[in-house]
Amino acid sequence: MKPRLRIFIYPLLAVLYFSSTFLFIYIDTQLQIYELFITVPCGFIIINIFYTFLVLKLKPFLNILSAVIIPFLSLFLALKFSDLHIFSRYDAYDIGTTIIANAVFPIMFWEIIYQIKIRKT
Repeated sequence: MKPRLRIFIYPLLAVLYFSSTFLFIYIDTQLQIYELFITVPCGFIIINIFYTFLVLKLKPFLNILSAVIIPFLSLFLALKFSDLHIFSRYDAYDIGTTIIANAVFPIMFWEIIYQIKIRKT
């Protein structure tokens, strides 16, 4: 994948993550399964599966494995990042910080996976 294409795809993926977070949280509130926190990661898994098969093009097992691990890891790190209260002056409950971090962390992980793929081939 050429650098120009990656420069185009990663912001598109960030916007998709950022905008779909609100949709997944809305669906989660409509289903009323607050304790399980399943809807948001599963929604991101679906987005990541499309991304891996269309853009990254690894082996199918690696596509699905990375598409499952990255949303859970990025959500975990985004929640831990919000616990730092870095922007609490501007974001009192650190919700915006979490959403933005959740849009940035998967991109970093996808770039790591892409770099590993390039180095192995």
